[in-house]
Amino acid sequence: MADKVEQRTYEDAVNWLRDHGFDLIEAPGTQNRVFFKKYNVSAAIQKDGGEGVKIFAYPGYLVGSEISKLVNKGYQQVLKTSKTEIAATVDHLKALHQFTEEMKEALGLPSLYNESLGTVSEAYQYDRVEDRDKPEPERTKRPWEIAGVARVKAAKKSRV
Repeated sequence: MADKVEQRTYEDAVNWLRDHGFDLIEAPGTQNRVFFKKYNVSAAIQKDGGEGVKIFAYPGYLVGSEISKLVNKGYQQVLKTSKTEIAATVDHLKALHQFTEEMKEALGLPSLYNESLGTVSEAYQYDRVEDRDKPEPERTKRPWEIAGVARVKAAKKSRV
């Protein structure tokens, strides 16, 4: 195994993707940004300042024409888009894993051991608590938090 991974330039990465069977689509209205697709999975890269390449849209299985986000809910992995949420099947996960490994090779990114074992989700919700990963001010109030505020207000009124 190599100790160093040689990063590719944007042009080298685009050529590698084209040579290895990826469908490339230039992003409309922008320069040096390309969407690429294979195995019904898609992602996007863009030119990073100088000669480098940067991931613009992380890999996701295509649901309709939208790139989905893989969410691990502990009991089930789901493909989530802005409109729908569907259960991820073995075929979805294999396609995502294969696509991600090929993308890393195209961009000259390291393939990490834990990611090579299987598909890695973008979000985890093991305890089924929604919005837990958001900053505290952005989280919705839980019923016990609302009830606690009401009790404090009632206690203050009774003291007066």
